[in-house]
Amino acid sequence: MIKKVKTEINKVYFINKYTMVHILEGTGNIQVDFKNYNDWKDKAIYLEKGQYIKFLSDDFVVRFIDFPDEILFESKDVRILFKHLISLGYINFNECKDCEVFLKNTVFNEKMSHIIDVSTKQWYWQNPFQANKEEYQLIFDVKDIIDTEFSSKINTTSLIDHIVNTQYDVQHLVKDKLGLSINKLIRNKQLLESKKDIAFTGKSIQQIAYNQGFKDPAYFNRNFKRAVGQTPREFRGTFDFENRDTFSQDLVELIQLFHKEEHKLGFYAQKMNISVKALSKKIKEKMNTSVGQLIRSEIIVSAKTMLENGENVKNVAYALGFEEANHFSSFFSNYVGTSPSNYKS
Repeated sequence: MIKKVKTEINKVYFINKYTMVHILEGTGNIQVDFKNYNDWKDKAIYLEKGQYIKFLSDDFVVRFIDFPDEILFESKDVRILFKHLISLGYINFNECKDCEVFLKNTVFNEKMSHIIDVSTKQWYWQNPFQANKEEYQLIFDVKDIIDTEFSSKINTTSLIDHIVNTQYDVQHLVKDKLGLSINKLIRNKQLLESKKDIAFTGKSIQQIAYNQGFKDPAYFNRNFKRAVGQTPREFRGTFDFENRDTFSQDLVELIQLFHKEEHKLGFYAQKMNISVKALSKKIKEKMNTSVGQLIRSEIIVSAKTMLENGENVKNVAYALGFEEANHFSSFFSNYVGTSPSNYKS
């Protein structure tokens, strides 16, 4: 099933089928499972059942492409697209000609498995964790077990006991390739599911604590606040799932309007009639990001657009409020990974 949607700002779009998200238009950040991302351009984003996506400005046009279950699990390779290990799962489709051809079609053929096949090959080519295929399969075996057993007091030892017939040191492999221990992956999964229950259900905090394997709700509360910086009740109130107030939209619109000449937090705080400290706290609670990050993201979007339209680097720098072109070049290189001149070429 394919749907083209003009998204609503801050609306939570729940993923009920294995889905590829193709962003056709838009500026600003997206949020997936309480993490914000700004580097989504020219990427096909893969999301699995149970995830959600939010769009933090009101000018996104998105294509949602749903896949039937039977296509996906003919091969374990498909897990690399949908089961995210650390961050967002995506394919750089401008580096994958077959992906580009597929996504440029307005009507897709019935063989939906084709885009899965070419995306899988592209993901292995991107090789984000610098592992071989056998290592990836073992890492995703670990992820499968965590996803199934995370609320059953599983730990590194009991998880490794589930894995048989391997010559690898599983604990070392996961730490080496992902930079996280198995116990940290388990805690991250427990925290994510706790956040979802708190934000999206009417369950009591006590019930959520028990469902997540905690015998003592007070201990759950302390653990949650240590990890998130808010109590579960505070988190439920600030996520604002159902009301979707206009605070985020108002701030995003201000940044889109003034980011070329105004880079200081104080300017936006004044426009929002709030102190800098209060603005920083509220945007962290509401959007899980910072005002500075939102400003930088918008500057990068404008810079890329101007460079793609043929503007020279010096003019782009001055248009975006940089006093020196080399300051802009350093800024751009730091956040994009290449110089403005290289990006332009």
